Amino acid sequence: MRQAKHRVVVLALPGVIPYELGIPAKAFGLAHGPDGNRLYEVLTCTPDGRPVRTSEDFSIAVEHDASVIATADTLIVAPINDPIGGGDPLAEPVAAALAQLRPGTRLVSICTASFVLAATGLLDGRPATTHWWYTERFRKLYPRTPLDPDVLYVDDDDVLTSAGAAAGMDLCLHLIRRDHGSEIANQVARMCVVPPWRDGGQAQYIARPVPNATGSDTARAREWALRQLHQPIQLAQLATQAGMSVRTFSRRFLAETGQTPGQWLTTQRLELARRLLESSDLPVDQVAEHAGFGSASSLRQHLAATIGVSPAAYRRTFQGRNHDPTGPQPVSPAG
Repeated sequence: MRQAKHRVVVLALPGVIPYELGIPAKAFGLAHGPDGNRLYEVLTCTPDGRPVRTSEDFSIAVEHDASVIATADTLIVAPINDPIGGGDPLAEPVAAALAQLRPGTRLVSICTASFVLAATGLLDGRPATTHWWYTERFRKLYPRTPLDPDVLYVDDDDVLTSAGAAAGMDLCLHLIRRDHGSEIANQVARMCVVPPWRDGGQAQYIARPVPNATGSDTARAREWALRQLHQPIQLAQLATQAGMSVRTFSRRFLAETGQTPGQWLTTQRLELARRLLESSDLPVDQVAEHAGFGSASSLRQHLAATIGVSPAAYRRTFQGRNHDPTGPQPVSPAG
């Protein structure tokens, strides 16, 4: 019997921001299994099924009212333009809509939709984030929620919150990765032409000026490094690949990626290690070697610090979902 698709319901409220509203349908709609079938069904609703005015100069009509929330495996609340200026974020129609939630439904907010979840009390005592612009307002209204405004998203098991705009895509990719592994999440990212993974703990890009175009960047060095992850990589080597001094390269790299070269390398090595754990039968020490961690102990430390599990536990979680031991194995990074 074919397994039922995971149903994602997206709730659009008056004043909804169109860009973020469209992110879940785009991301989850592109997730397909090895057989080509969609892994998620995405439904968009409003509290009463009627069109809602957006934050821009148009309204959006939907196919469903809030009754579909009772069928959701995951409910995503889309952000509204001004969560406080428009009145109580938990007005009666919104409260009635959220009352449809079944126990065990995974709950997600994008950007300012965290105000809606917090108003219900669902974020009391639970770590969360929101758009950095609304930090002080959020803390005054909901002091019982431990707010971290410096991250892209927070995963607290069955309740997840994200910062603004593109961080909503990061969170959707994270959920796809959590549900089905790196390979499928990466395929979705490629289709959306976005980075496949930005760790939730990565800082929001607050007041970071766009660097002036100089005709040179660090892309060539990054491309080179991705082919050399199995080897030790020194900062001076990266700078040489980019044709820059170490000081200039470090400054440019941070401006372009939001990370230091060391942080970026660790992120890429973790990404490679996760793919190998999901799709190969290599022992953990060989995975660590291929990904450039040097030892299984080092890989365990980095993986535990990033996602809180050991390599063995991570492999058990995903190999039953998308690993075919008779299928082609990944090419060694060294090859």
